[in-house]
Amino acid sequence: MRLLNSLRSMMRKLFRRSRLNVEMEEELRSHMQHRADDLERSGLARAEAERRARVEFGGYERYRQESYEAGGSHFFERLLQDVRFGVRVLAKSPGFTVTAVLTLALAIGANAVVFSMLNGLVLRPLNVPRAQSLAMIERGSDSTPMQSYPDYLDLRERNRSLDGLMAYQITRAVLGTGRSAVPAWLYEASGNYFDVLGIEPYIGRFFHTSDEHGENSSPNVVLSYAYWVSHFSGDRNAIGRTVQLNKHPYVILGVAPPEFLGTELFFAPDFWVPLVDQEQVDGWSMLKSRSSRSMELVGHLNAGVTPAQATGDLNSVAAYLKKAYPKDDDRMSFKLARPGLAGDMLGGPVRAFLAGLMALAALILLAACTNLGSLFAARAADRSKEIALRLALGSSRKRILGQLFTEAVLVSLMGGGAGLLGSVILLRWLSVWRPVSSFPTRVPVSPDVHVYAVALLLAVASGVLFGVVPVRQVLRANPYEIVKAGSMGAAGRRLTVRDLLLAGQIAICAVLVTSSLVAVQGLVRSLHSNFGFLPQDAVLVDTDLDMAGYSGEQVPIMQRRAIDAVATIPGAAAVGLIDRPPLGLGFSTADVFKENVTDTKTSNAAAEAYRFRISPGYFHAAGTTLLTGRTLTWHDDKNAPRVAVVNAEFARKVFGSVKNAVGGYYKLAAGARIQVVGIVEDGKYGKLTEEPQPAMFFPILQEPSSETTLVVRSTGDPQQVVTGLQNELRKLDAGLPFTVATWTKELDSALLASRVATVSLGVLGVLGAMLAVTGIFGMAAYSVSKRLRELGIRIALGAQRTEVLQAALGRAFRLLTFGSMAGLVLGLAATKVLSLIVYQASPRDPLVLAGVVLIMLLLGLLAAWIPAQRALAADPLMLLREE
Repeated sequence: MRLLNSLRSMMRKLFRRSRLNVEMEEELRSHMQHRADDLERSGLARAEAERRARVEFGGYERYRQESYEAGGSHFFERLLQDVRFGVRVLAKSPGFTVTAVLTLALAIGANAVVFSMLNGLVLRPLNVPRAQSLAMIERGSDSTPMQSYPDYLDLRERNRSLDGLMAYQITRAVLGTGRSAVPAWLYEASGNYFDVLGIEPYIGRFFHTSDEHGENSSPNVVLSYAYWVSHFSGDRNAIGRTVQLNKHPYVILGVAPPEFLGTELFFAPDFWVPLVDQEQVDGWSMLKSRSSRSMELVGHLNAGVTPAQATGDLNSVAAYLKKAYPKDDDRMSFKLARPGLAGDMLGGPVRAFLAGLMALAALILLAACTNLGSLFAARAADRSKEIALRLALGSSRKRILGQLFTEAVLVSLMGGGAGLLGSVILLRWLSVWRPVSSFPTRVPVSPDVHVYAVALLLAVASGVLFGVVPVRQVLRANPYEIVKAGSMGAAGRRLTVRDLLLAGQIAICAVLVTSSLVAVQGLVRSLHSNFGFLPQDAVLVDTDLDMAGYSGEQVPIMQRRAIDAVATIPGAAAVGLIDRPPLGLGFSTADVFKENVTDTKTSNAAAEAYRFRISPGYFHAAGTTLLTGRTLTWHDDKNAPRVAVVNAEFARKVFGSVKNAVGGYYKLAAGARIQVVGIVEDGKYGKLTEEPQPAMFFPILQEPSSETTLVVRSTGDPQQVVTGLQNELRKLDAGLPFTVATWTKELDSALLASRVATVSLGVLGVLGAMLAVTGIFGMAAYSVSKRLRELGIRIALGAQRTEVLQAALGRAFRLLTFGSMAGLVLGLAATKVLSLIVYQASPRDPLVLAGVVLIMLLLGLLAAWIPAQRALAADPLMLLREE
């Protein structure tokens, strides 16, 4: 009601002001008419009397404005007038308007997208009650969030700083609904998971600690809202229904609310099951193993407890664990991290990368404002006569500046609106993007009110920022000199702030171009480099036999049958098996010790090595080179001595050299003595950017695993063997869930960071290039506009075309040269950071350096083309006639 009354009062004032304005206009005209009547009575002709009256009266426009201001309450009326005038002026210059709006739309859109990502992944907490007090426990020795279940139990019982502590881990299973077996991703969660988070079910109920009575004692499942809708058609009668989870009966207890998507921002589970049922879900149980760390621990900080106090409390528990279990981890310590991005392991790089992108996006916006400031300055110079005439007629400088600011804000609002619209479309696409097809990833970057507010703030601030640039021109303009000289002054020779800003903007562009080329170079190399295997012409068949109900001795029998069946497919040159392929979604590591070590505690380990379980034929199918020794055979079974094939880096770290490794022995933490029978080439196992890491490959018969990935090397197009693979596996077991994809496609997860960096920096590089073009164009256009008469005189006196171009565009090209050199140097330093993300990133590559120089030169030539044509087309006769 109060707002309505305020609007009514405002409207009454506007209408009243309109009547007052009419009355003041009539009063001013009346004064002039009375004076004209007096002069006419003195003997002057009517026309001469009116002329003399206007001269004596002075600046009519100035008196009119002063009368309006004296009347007060004129702000909204003047604003509407300025808006109408600004719209008309911008409509008369569509080229300038479109350029300005597009420039700002790209800059504000880029900032909105990056801020939305920063907001969704870093600033905005998990969508749960009391999210700000949630904390994740990491092991301080290696900053990993992964903990063991026995350690979780001790931490839950012994800590005094966390109000509730729950555990969860991500895994995969098959949920059978009676019609078909559907592979799905899920959380195995402790019984207090939902209670700690304070989540209420959408329908049904959640499982609780009271449902747990030992291992495999709580066969219950809670569905996510999306999975309930997509697989159960949103049927409320699904509650209480019995389904088959890896061939074990489970009861659907309830459905999570639609807005709850788990406690990892990049992962949206299909359902949740109790962690105590791990043996039925995964095929094995690590609930009693203190050295097997695979789960994340999250809890609420108690009221009044600081993170530092909680860390000290947790480390007192760590001291107890080190004393009670010295062999498991004698370097154990704990620290706290933010949940949602797997702690600092993933969150640190994501936050650093997004912070860097936000800084670059802010610099791009600043560069855009600088460009638009140059364009507005050049436009003000072109409109100098109009402004001079308005000043001469009595218009105040304040009034003119207000109109110029209104034009700037109109441009910024239009650009901000267009940029925000484009960013919303892109963000909505990103929010449903599945960068890794085999994993239910999500990118929670949907725009919210914070993103809209930031976009509006950036639009208004940008309009004010670049609208300030022509202020000095207007304030110092002499209308009589402008009318006489035809412009707002001669071009200056000294370096201005606008020159420095343009040079800085060009340097930013050079940095972005350098980073983009390095990222592209690294991505190309990553696709054609030696990973220790050859993904080209290879197909992966991913399954887990436990999901089909196989266990114990059935697993190796089925694996052997699958290998033999696939080997008969036409086009299959070689077939092998590995539990988890290198650079896949998950890996296993283990401490290894030299043979003479008796105390196998972590600090005595010779290395921490990647651990793989393979079948005979794997190295041939994977394209991995055997350097020396032999490969594994089917005779390396559980009745044979323990053996392994290791890579060259393993041999160097444990045995000192490759030649000393074959035939040598080493130990595992459990005391098993392993003989090395072969050495293979080094490769990439966890991530592309890692330094050479030790790896060991065990016979699948000596270390059984239900996790199964068949590697099939084809003689031609890998797609030709896909149909045969599917047919053969369905013949073996129609209920076996599996996925088939080329190995190149399966590398999507490993290449994701490189591709995101390449695309992000590539887009920013393109934006920087576009802004460099408009910036140089604005500088060149401004220079030519202010010196057009001088250039015409030079042409009239016989100056050569090169001399005219040097006079008109010399400063712009000097700024281009200096800015490009500075940006190239900064780019060489800045792209070192990319080596953490992009494979074999090298900014010193001659192709990159030559590419940067060539691109910046082309950008300069493109930007200066139109101003150069205008300078060369200057007609001395027309310019002198204007004089």
